[in-house]
Amino acid sequence: MDYMLAILSIIILIFSVIVHEVAHGYMADRLGDPTARLSGRLTLNPLKHIDPIGSIIVPLITSLAGFTFGWAKPVPYNPYNLKNKRQGEFLIAAAGPGSNLLIAFIFGTILRFIDLSSPSMAPVITIFASIVIINIVLAVFNLIPLPPLDGSKILFSIMMPDQYGRARMILEQYAPIFVLIVVLFLWQILAPVILWVFQLFTGINL
Repeated sequence: MDYMLAILSIIILIFSVIVHEVAHGYMADRLGDPTARLSGRLTLNPLKHIDPIGSIIVPLITSLAGFTFGWAKPVPYNPYNLKNKRQGEFLIAAAGPGSNLLIAFIFGTILRFIDLSSPSMAPVITIFASIVIINIVLAVFNLIPLPPLDGSKILFSIMMPDQYGRARMILEQYAPIFVLIVVLFLWQILAPVILWVFQLFTGINL
């Protein structure tokens, strides 16, 4: 049963990170940059988005460790095509986590109307709860203001771009280290936030 849950979590994760990336590309396209659309990335077809390491290997390993984590290939965009570069970067960066929170909210709301005590509904509850928790994890994780996460792009779009441009370049060089720090050391801080949002959306107290 555990391996079935792990496979289910990986499938949910793959489609959730794909929606996340498509949301970035769709927002960029709406704001004047057609790069993602011209690259064929405004699609839910997994073959266009799967990263062998981030979408397969890392989710498999993390599932064995008790949680599921991963990513898809980033959707490309050209900031110089945007009508308003500063505002555009903010909206594009926020679109990814925003899409995950929307998915979590929709399925969390549905869970509120399901009879949780019904044995026949147990598989549905498991699937929907997994969708909610995985999407909350993706949203919260990506909102951390450290490169290469969306939170850093949101933060830098709010700050004066020219003034902090060099600092941003230096920080982005160490992006893999920051991600490792978050996964290894900040997870205990993030976990209560994730559980609180889960309870807020579903009404279920884990």
